[in-house]
Amino acid sequence: MTNTNTRHPELDSFIQDVERIVQEGGGEETLISKVSERMKKLLKLENVLPTRYMQPQPKSALYPLHIAQDESFSIAITVFNVGQPSPTHDHGTWGVIGVVQGIEHEIKYARPSSENEPLTVLKDRYIKEGEVGICCSSEQDLHQVECASSVPCVGIHVYGRNIGKIERHIYNSQTGAKKVGVTPWIPVPDIQNNL
Repeated sequence: MTNTNTRHPELDSFIQDVERIVQEGGGEETLISKVSERMKKLLKLENVLPTRYMQPQPKSALYPLHIAQDESFSIAITVFNVGQPSPTHDHGTWGVIGVVQGIEHEIKYARPSSENEPLTVLKDRYIKEGEVGICCSSEQDLHQVECASSVPCVGIHVYGRNIGKIERHIYNSQTGAKKVGVTPWIPVPDIQNNL
């Protein structure tokens, strides 16, 4: 019998290293670079996430793995079920993502100059299992993502603020219209699997 709720020791080490990186400071570019390099090491490991963090929901899941006490950063686990998209959204902070399972399809958009113009695609890319990508920065933080694999897409996301609490914007990619909202944290399912 295996307890699927037990955290991999390297996951705790990753959290501690991200905390150190953020505390050491530096510009956004430096933080993104250091967190990306650390994320690459983590993704070389197998079974790094407990099963309960990998459960899809009716809408995309944003599970809290770690939120710094001073909210200077947060680590989220996102889960998109097969074919499940996010709305087009911004972040209001920097972010680094690492795909643990599946494939994430990301469409990055240019920020519109007015609210009544369609969004312009800047980049269309696929981030595969084991790969790390820059999710957002102050200069570019508008995108839409979806699961592009036959299994749910699971990612570890590190953000420069408490992403489950800050106000962000949801966009209509056809019209450029936006509305303010918060993408709240979803409680991590409490599951037990006997293997």
